[in-house]
Amino acid sequence: MVLLKKRIRYHQHEAIAGWLLALPAILGFFFFYLGPMLASLILGLTDWKVGRRPNFVGIGNFVAMFTTDPFFWQSLKVTTYYTVTSVPIGVMTAFAVALLLNLNVRGQRIFRTIFYFPTIVPAVANAVLWMWIFNTDFGLLNFILSWFGIPPQRWLFSIDLVIPSLVLMSLWGLGGSMVVFLAGLQGVPAHLYDAVAVDGGNAWDRFRAVTLPMMTPVLLFNLVLGLIGAFQAFTQVFIMTEGGPANASLFYVYSIWRTAFQFSEMGFACALAWVLFLIIAAVTALVFRSTRWWVYYEGAIT
Repeated sequence: MVLLKKRIRYHQHEAIAGWLLALPAILGFFFFYLGPMLASLILGLTDWKVGRRPNFVGIGNFVAMFTTDPFFWQSLKVTTYYTVTSVPIGVMTAFAVALLLNLNVRGQRIFRTIFYFPTIVPAVANAVLWMWIFNTDFGLLNFILSWFGIPPQRWLFSIDLVIPSLVLMSLWGLGGSMVVFLAGLQGVPAHLYDAVAVDGGNAWDRFRAVTLPMMTPVLLFNLVLGLIGAFQAFTQVFIMTEGGPANASLFYVYSIWRTAFQFSEMGFACALAWVLFLIIAAVTALVFRSTRWWVYYEGAIT
């Protein structure tokens, strides 16, 4: 009986110690995440502008957003265009690069470092670098095109080319997804490749029957992160285009920033942010709902 009481007391002390160790993270979540989210929801129901007293308007901000705001639909269209273009291209390119870097070739570690290095470069520095690359007069990209007799392009100053230019720039940061793919590739059991070889399969058969199915959970992970990141893209537009030309690169998050800090309409900006949150949640839920048809989990019971 005494031993049982001691054991219970030990587990109680252990639980208290665990909660104390987790307390900083819990408090940080409430004060820096959940608290601001709830505050933004409340402010989204007001007409608060900087320097003025907020007045409750209910769903007025949301109604105005869908009916009278000239920038909402444009920013949503631009962000959707960027997302559906950059995410598939980025995921497929990162996967292809990871397949190449998984080969046992000389200088493998050097190539991996080279491809991952742009990921650790600050976002602002990346934007400044690509502004030089896309420069109409003396940019590197136009210089390369001149070798093939192609006239200079107005990359960031063209309504038709600004989003493709930003999509091209997004490939510069594929190192993070590439590393995740590379880790997944190295976790594929070798005996599965041996089984395909025994059956007379070639490289395509190994990729189609083993590599691709085994990598679908990693594809899902990178797809979800890519979608969330694309919907929240901001820095490149803030530094490089400021939403131009003619709002052709008016990303949704940049529109929120402009509404809040240039137009001082904090309440309306909070409402915009909540709509973005719901859009990302809905898109993520649809992706997870579709996994039953294309994601394979080893050992799962079907």
